[in-house]
Amino acid sequence: MDIAYIPSPSRGVLHLGPIPLRAYAFCIILGVVAAVWLGSKRWVARGGAKHTVGDIAVWAVPFGLVGGRLYHVITDHQLYFGEGKNPWNAFKIWEGGLGIWGAVALGAVGAWIGCRRRGVPLPAYADAIAPGIALAQAMGRWGNYFNQELYGRATTLPWGLEIHKTLPDGEVVNGVFHPTFLYESIWDVAVALLVIWADRRWKLGHGRAFALYVAAYTVGRFWTEWLRIDEAHVYFGLRLNDWTSIVVFIGAVAYLVIVGKKRPGREDPASIDPAAHAEAEAAGEKAAGDRAADEKAVAGKAAAAKAKGEGPSETVAGDKPSRIVDGDGRAEADPQPAAAASAAAEKTGKDAENPI
Repeated sequence: MDIAYIPSPSRGVLHLGPIPLRAYAFCIILGVVAAVWLGSKRWVARGGAKHTVGDIAVWAVPFGLVGGRLYHVITDHQLYFGEGKNPWNAFKIWEGGLGIWGAVALGAVGAWIGCRRRGVPLPAYADAIAPGIALAQAMGRWGNYFNQELYGRATTLPWGLEIHKTLPDGEVVNGVFHPTFLYESIWDVAVALLVIWADRRWKLGHGRAFALYVAAYTVGRFWTEWLRIDEAHVYFGLRLNDWTSIVVFIGAVAYLVIVGKKRPGREDPASIDPAAHAEAEAAGEKAAGDRAADEKAVAGKAAAAKAKGEGPSETVAGDKPSRIVDGDGRAEADPQPAAAASAAAEKTGKDAENPI
């Protein structure tokens, strides 16, 4: 009986006229959008302004892309430099090859620049954006699927990934392999949910939510990296990225413990984002202006109604208008009631039926 495996995509690029639309790039873009969206919601909930995360991401994302590519090219330099290699291929980012370690490291530099410009503490920003980064990684891993790359060892499991491709050196690959892209994508979603839950449970602050994300991610990356069969540097029986995962995991756990003891809890919401104060002041001024306008309109209506009530009323010939005394709108009694009564008695029947 044939087993239905995960099929490979027929292609990873569509052409809109002369413009190529690459699935790998779309996965990265969707990941960035998701990270900024989730990070913004978390930042506002912590007391920040709604546009701060996006403004800082303008710095962090380009730095992260450059850092990710640099890490890949440096650690896999044999793919681009040497006899028979084309160094210009190092710039073909759409063909895959972004190292998460370099992306996070240099992306943090970009975020630091953005935070400095906005007056925002970097650890607080990192805590807000941490689960969003994990979610972005989960989406980005699907770019490996469309490029048919970074798969694992051969397998007969029903969720194995069918690969049919020709490598740059002409070697043809046909077989069923572990879908490590799918394993890591699922793991990254779980990491995002873990960070959100732990942050709500223990009010993680001062960079601890970000440290938890890093520690949890490295655990999953270690075993997915162990399954992969793509070319990599090996030291003492482990791939380079496995050693990196171990070192980064230890650093993240140490940070989580040390900072948790020294600075428990979160930052004061009033201290994390000056833009939030500006927005609050602007909203307060607008509300005060609206109230003043409403009060002015009400006062104008009241004055108009009062003026209408105090003005001379329409009278018949020989009648006198009422007079207002004490400024309270009360009409003074007619000083000649007898004369008024006598005049009314002399009116015709029609006038009497329509008194004024």
